[in-house]
Amino acid sequence: MRRERKAVEEEDEREEEEEEERCEEAADEITEEEEARFASARLRMVERLRKQRIADERVLNAMLRVKRHLFVPPHLRSYAYEDCPLHIGEGQTISAPHMVAIMCHLLDLRKGEKVLEVGAGSGYHAAVLAELVGEEGHVFTIERIRSLVDFASQNLKKAGYEHRVSVFFGNGSLGLPKFAPFDKICVTCASPDVPPPLVEQLKEGGKMVIPLGSVLQDLYLIEKTRSGGIRKERKCAVSFVPLIGKYGFRER
Repeated sequence: MRRERKAVEEEDEREEEEEEERCEEAADEITEEEEARFASARLRMVERLRKQRIADERVLNAMLRVKRHLFVPPHLRSYAYEDCPLHIGEGQTISAPHMVAIMCHLLDLRKGEKVLEVGAGSGYHAAVLAELVGEEGHVFTIERIRSLVDFASQNLKKAGYEHRVSVFFGNGSLGLPKFAPFDKICVTCASPDVPPPLVEQLKEGGKMVIPLGSVLQDLYLIEKTRSGGIRKERKCAVSFVPLIGKYGFRER
């Protein structure tokens, strides 16, 4: 009797798991009508960015091609093209579109470049970077939260960027020395200072964008000189989640 009861319980658990999977798949499905609405919303998002004096047409065209609704949780899809950060779980957010545009513009990305992103999040920013460096380039992104590594990887695959973006689990403040040097580095979390390993992994003449500060933060453009030093230029006030790691902040 016990064995039979246990077998029935296990069968019930399997059925419940299968039902949950079916519900998740149904929630992930997007109809043609919804895709058309999202395309219109994406166009309106880009037009709003133009009105905000974001005039880099390469960046705006890249953002027009990336389906942001594929990079947010299903229950937030209706807000995907609003110009605001959205929660993606684990206390993390996907950056507002205007901030993605500003950071990409400052990096002055070119076809064929190799880019490091610190903080994969949902994978959206990496997809925009991939559009800008083209099929000839490649984006390497590192994330310290395992569930977000999986989330970003799944989203990038759904959106068709799995061969142009590589997602890694690890301490972002250490970068990815195995794949260095990088033409450009994009840091999507705030650091107390510029992490030395990231400077080391940046090519001479390369550029990095990074938010610096704790409560009060500013976005900086970093350029690596031929002597190996850096030039720092403050761009604007920002608000990002903290960079956690050896050369970032301690985890609370």
